[in-house]
Amino acid sequence: MVPADYVFGFAIALVLGLNLYFGPRIPSERVAMQWGLNGEPTWYAPKWLAMWGMIAFMAAVRLFVWLASTYAPQHVHGAELGIVIFSLIAAGSHLFVLMKARTTL
Repeated sequence: MVPADYVFGFAIALVLGLNLYFGPRIPSERVAMQWGLNGEPTWYAPKWLAMWGMIAFMAAVRLFVWLASTYAPQHVHGAELGIVIFSLIAAGSHLFVLMKARTTL
């Protein structure tokens, strides 16, 4: 286990905690996933997918990085830093989406 996996594990735990906290507080069954330049949502996802899909997405990206590092290490540079940055951005963007969904009707 590389040290970046500690950050990744913390980010997964944070996303799990955010899902459990914000889940009951989101009134709608659809969640805005992207916003246009005018501030209006451009597309929505079902609430369960918006919440729990992030954990699956993060795990898939981490699996891809591990596979690339294992089977094609000559093409992988800075994997640890990439894992840390990805983990922080994914958890932060998930928090943003859930906070917006909580206040939007």
